[in-house]
Amino acid sequence: MRHLAALALMLFAACAEVPGTPDPIRLDFPQMQRFSAASPGPSTRPNSEIALDFIDLAFRMESGRPLPILTRFEGPITVGVVGNVSQTTLDDLADLLRRLRTEARIDIQFTNGPDANIIIEAVPSRTLQRVAPNAACFVVPRVQRWADLRAARNTSALDWATLRRREKAAIFLPSDVTPQETRDCLHEELAQALGPLNDLYRLPDSVFNDDNIHAVLTGFDMLILRAFYAPELRSGMTEQQVADRLPGILARMNPGGQRRGGQIPSSTSREWMDEMTIALGDTVSDTRRRQAAARAVSIGQAQGWTGPREGFANYVFGRLQIGNDSSLALGAFNAAGRAYGQSPVTNIHSAHIAVQLAAFTLISRNADATIAIVDPAIAVARQHENAALMSLLMMFKAEALDLKGDTEAGMALRLDSLGWALYGFGSRDAVIDRLNEIASLAPQISPS
Repeated sequence: MRHLAALALMLFAACAEVPGTPDPIRLDFPQMQRFSAASPGPSTRPNSEIALDFIDLAFRMESGRPLPILTRFEGPITVGVVGNVSQTTLDDLADLLRRLRTEARIDIQFTNGPDANIIIEAVPSRTLQRVAPNAACFVVPRVQRWADLRAARNTSALDWATLRRREKAAIFLPSDVTPQETRDCLHEELAQALGPLNDLYRLPDSVFNDDNIHAVLTGFDMLILRAFYAPELRSGMTEQQVADRLPGILARMNPGGQRRGGQIPSSTSREWMDEMTIALGDTVSDTRRRQAAARAVSIGQAQGWTGPREGFANYVFGRLQIGNDSSLALGAFNAAGRAYGQSPVTNIHSAHIAVQLAAFTLISRNADATIAIVDPAIAVARQHENAALMSLLMMFKAEALDLKGDTEAGMALRLDSLGWALYGFGSRDAVIDRLNEIASLAPQISPS
């Protein structure tokens, strides 16, 4: 599930420190832009790693609780929608179902009928939070409507571990968030309704990771779902039975993954996850959150972790140092960038770091450095269909072009960013706020 404490994309806390904020930017907005729902790319890791990931995803809950058997839908699957769902979300759902059919080879269709296997219901965020305070959206088995959920609370009906096979499920999305937030919830929760119920911090290439770096289902996720619905598997199989069949399944579905892998990442300790939960939450003081993030960094260093866990712990620590200690924040972002830069699998993670680093170079009025940082990140954000991230990076580049005196190119790029920003941030006012916040990082200096 997607957590409400997911990190913001900007170094906005620094804006109040910068004098000379320009007048608010006023622009004519184009129509909101949407992506074409192409795959971000195929899975690239060895099948030996993917098989281990599959077992941990399919036979564990997020809490670490084991699941006794594999469960899935058997036969064709239908998906329906109720509640206040926008046309944009319906279009995003249609795109997602098309990807599930073509990439994961799942027999899944939309229906207007009242008795779909999976019902998606949109409810206000405040209502969602009364049931699940730490989640932006979630999926539950056996029920079909919000009223059913409330009636079934504190009963075994909502316990995934009691299923023998999946027949009904409900996904609850917030009805009052940005189009991108709704789509991101839709991708992760529909994937969990169909397949894995777990999230793993070690995964660099999946939405099944509480770092919330990936906005849409990846090639790895589609491969996991395709394997979930392989004809060799069925509901009721034990972990060992599935493990025995996985090598052959993955060899058939992903022949490019039949190669020698590196060292299998160790499991993520509960201590590290607990510290990250505190750091990402909002129920303790900022000081305690910074301490928790620092502790997570130390735990990871002691374990020798590299890659996504090292990067994310430093990223969170850096975010929490904004407005407290800018030198510590910059050091943490640089450390996160080095961790993510070790592999092209974490390019999208590096693009998130690029936003933070670009804020520092823009504050320093280093236009060339800002452009060098954001240019490759823009392409990566587009590939991974993250409109919020991509539009922010475009806004940074526009400001850097202004600093270089190329104001015409800067305004053209700024205008290009607006349609994507509407999808990512939801309203013209929110987009204008971000344009002005970025502009305030490098205010124009009036001649003396």
